[in-house]
This record gives sequence, C-alpha cells and structure tokens, in this order.
Amino acid sequence: MSTTPATTSPRLDPEALALLTETRVRAPGAIADRWQARTRRPLVGPDGRLLIVAADHPARGALGVRGDKQAMGSRSELIGRLVEALSRPGVDGVLGTADILEDLLLLGALEGKVVIGSMNRGGLQGATFELDDRFTAYRAQDIAAHGLEGGKMLTRIAHDDPGTAPTLEASAKAVTQLAEHGLMAMVEPFISVREGGQVVNRLDPDSTILSMHIAAGLGATSAHTWLKLPVVDDLARVMDATTLPTLLLGGDPQTCPDETYSSWGQALELPSVRGLVVGRALLYPPDGDVAGAVDIAAGLVHGEVG
Repeated sequence: MSTTPATTSPRLDPEALALLTETRVRAPGAIADRWQARTRRPLVGPDGRLLIVAADHPARGALGVRGDKQAMGSRSELIGRLVEALSRPGVDGVLGTADILEDLLLLGALEGKVVIGSMNRGGLQGATFELDDRFTAYRAQDIAAHGLEGGKMLTRIAHDDPGTAPTLEASAKAVTQLAEHGLMAMVEPFISVREGGQVVNRLDPDSTILSMHIAAGLGATSAHTWLKLPVVDDLARVMDATTLPTLLLGGDPQTCPDETYSSWGQALELPSVRGLVVGRALLYPPDGDVAGAVDIAAGLVHGEVG
C-alpha cells in the first residue's frame, strides 16, 4: 500500500461538471438514450467474482467518512473519485442512486460495467424514522427498463420498530420483481436496535446469521438473490448459514487500511463469498490515493489484474 499522500484528490474539472448541468437543462432525454446505448456485460466473469464500488450513501444523508461529517458533500469530488475508481482494472461496476449513476453515464464511465441501482434510501441517517427503510429510489421496472444489472435494498430488522414490517414487505416484492426480469436482487440485512437515540446494527455472528435467514426467505424465489454482509467475527460459521452468493461491505472505515485489507483477504477465501461492495474505504482512503486503494481491493477479489 502506498504510504505517500496523493498530492491532489480526484475531482471532476469545472468544465465537465458544467456540461453535466447543461445536458440536464437542455437535453434531459439524453440520459434515457445513453442507457439504451450503453455497452453491457455479464453480471460475473469467468472467476465468478465481483468488485463493486458503492456510492449510494449520500441519498440517505450519510455523508461522513471517519471524522469528517461532510466528506462526501462535494459532488465534483465524489464523481471524480468514482470515475478514477471505475477506470481501474478489476473494478466490475458501481452501486448508486439515479442522480449519481446518471452523472457517470453521461461521462461515459459506465461502459462495460455492472450497474446496480439503489432502491430504498428513505431511512435517513439520524432521523426519527431512520428504520423506516421505504423505497424512494429505483423500482424494479426502472432497473429493467434502463438495462441495469440489478437492484440493492437495505433491510434493517428491528423487532421493536413498526417500520420493519413494511420494509420487509417492500423488500420481498422487490426481490420477486427483479427475479421476474432475471436481475440480481442484492439484499443488505441487519438486526438493528436503538441505543442512546441512535440506530446501531448488531454485528455479532448470531445477529448476522439471524438477519441472513430472514433476508434469504424474502420474495417468491431466491434464484437471483445475493446477500451483502459485513465482515464479522467467526465468519466461517456465519457463511455456513446460507448458500446464497455473498458480497462483503466495507462500511465507514475505522481501522487502518492494512487491517481492513487483511480482513477482506481472509473472508474472500470462503467459497460463498464472491467479492466486495465497498464505497468509502476505497473512495476516501487516508492517503488520498484512490487508484492505489482500488488496485489492492481488485487484487484481493480477482487476483493479479492488469
């Protein structure tokens, strides 16, 4: 891993940023046209693994990285970092809401990439209704119509919160509808509680296993369901809870990068773990070297890439 701080963080130049706005003002129909013309690829390649860069945090009001609460507040910087990440070999695609994906689409950054639409962003971070993870972004029919490869849903399960029931119902419906189109349903389950007025996800093995069983049973079929799970202790026992292919998430990085990479590498040795879905840990590494961080993750997922 590079220990020398990058001189500048990737940022979209002002002219390109202005062109995105100009296109939205004068030719909004270009977005639909670009989706139809986009070069697509199979969901997985020969090794059956995926490295997806996640960028759906802002739509849920989660802008912080480590101690910086506004780290993802600059759109020019976020898009610049995403373009840099997507240009690296071994990066299969991106997960995001429509606003971010459409900027990347107009910039030509989604050609030949796996694109996953984020579906439910209604549980805003810090809100009294945070556990009401209602669907406010992509619908299954939008994902199919635009030619995306799948949809992702956050499914937090709180036994004492009434918002859980409609979330489970909506997630089940989305799983079924995506499967009807032959598209991936990426389900991200947690057992969640409120502690000190804040929502906390239980990351112990038993809670993770419980969330996995609930998530796996959503919908009329699990044929196209993938799980998105945190790296937790006793992961071999945890992964014995499912036959569904699983991608590991990065979360808001709190440990040093070397420890994070080591935990990912060990987890990727398990047969049902098929890759990573990581956002902030790769887009906002401590040294600012997005390309370096992404290249390390790509090597862990796919082996040597070039």
